[in-house]
Amino acid sequence: MAKKEGVRKLFDNIAPDYDKLNHILSLNIDKGWRKKAVREIVDSTASINVLDVACGTGDFTIEIAQKAAAGSRVVGIDLSEGMMKIGREKIAAAGVSATMVQGDCEALPYDDATFDRISVGFGVRNFENLQVGLAEMCRVLKNDGKLVILELSVPSNDFIRWCYKLYFLKILPTIGGWVSGDKGAYEYLPASVLRFPAPGRFMQMMCEAGFEKVTHKALTFGICRMYIGKKQ
Repeated sequence: MAKKEGVRKLFDNIAPDYDKLNHILSLNIDKGWRKKAVREIVDSTASINVLDVACGTGDFTIEIAQKAAAGSRVVGIDLSEGMMKIGREKIAAAGVSATMVQGDCEALPYDDATFDRISVGFGVRNFENLQVGLAEMCRVLKNDGKLVILELSVPSNDFIRWCYKLYFLKILPTIGGWVSGDKGAYEYLPASVLRFPAPGRFMQMMCEAGFEKVTHKALTFGICRMYIGKKQ
């Protein structure tokens, strides 16, 4: 089975419990990370077109839509219809203006230079071909546009890294398996973090995809990193 199809089925399967487990297992720290990223995305009072790639159940999509100026267009795209079914319900409950479409994040169904901002919250590590996905995001971004990525990371501090791996590789799969009934999914998630390119290499990949002025910030001891790239 191709990674892409496997990822779609995995997230369809865990969608009903995903939000609850995500906030429990991250100790709600993920909410603060998203707020920092939203400030980078909605950085002016002008209306903007935003694409939230690998939008999942829509937490990032909704926060962007809440902060964006009147007249803005916010679209989420994801492989998993199961995740977006929950996301659409959350959008309706939040009363924000945003839409979600099912699609391949490595073959975005949009013309060149369509969006002012692109966001990805904890989704790029699930791409089957990361370089292709980055290039696609650059393609549909306008000149002077900005890409903001949040992704989990392995801390550099030895002690924090030891604690992190203990939690991620032992505790998280056990709890996730109890709640969702799919321990394998919660073994895949931490393993995908450990396989993700180191910050320096990922920033290089962003540059190779066409982004400039690429920077990154370590959040919460490097457990999460925010990557920012601009298209000139």
